Amino acid sequence: MYFAPSVWPFTAAMAVVVVASNFLVQFPFEHWGMGEILTWGAFSYPLAFLVNDLTNRRFGPQRARRVVLVGFFIAVVLSVLLASPRIAIASGSAFLMAQLLDVSIFDRLRQGRWWRAPLISTIIGSGIDTALFFSVAFAGVFSFLDTALGRQDGSLAFAVPLFGMGFDVPLWVSLALGDLVVKLLIGFAMLIPYGTIITFVRPVEAAS
Repeated sequence: MYFAPSVWPFTAAMAVVVVASNFLVQFPFEHWGMGEILTWGAFSYPLAFLVNDLTNRRFGPQRARRVVLVGFFIAVVLSVLLASPRIAIASGSAFLMAQLLDVSIFDRLRQGRWWRAPLISTIIGSGIDTALFFSVAFAGVFSFLDTALGRQDGSLAFAVPLFGMGFDVPLWVSLALGDLVVKLLIGFAMLIPYGTIITFVRPVEAAS
């Protein structure tokens, strides 16, 4: 798989974002009483969609998929070292599905208004990533992975009030919904740097 030197910064950025997010998602955001509805990973992961969309705009969907795949393999290897195997499996599967879907959606919408493709692809990708990651990483139904992997990291299946005040839901559901809200808000905010950077990152003709 050949990469021009100009593509490697995008690949490196993708790997850094995902590895950081895999590690940070294990730590609740304890400020302002939000420890049961938010993790630190929600603040870093939306940057992966920014990197993906900029790669897609610059080099096209084929190279964007290559960057996703290389970033995936690097991230999984490093995540095994920084986090648990179950977290690495959950992150890898969620990352692949969400980012490859982001590539396809962005490519279909890229000819419209400049904000439409990154916004819609990020919204859909964030929803898929959050649902898949948190269910595989923390739901009780996937606890067999802990036994299979020789680790007991906990399922986070015990009940807490939704957003600290609603009906009871498993903790991982509360964390997933909190993370999704933050990811979507940051996704909207990422339109600002995206709109600025695309004035410099122009499409490469006939990229393959």
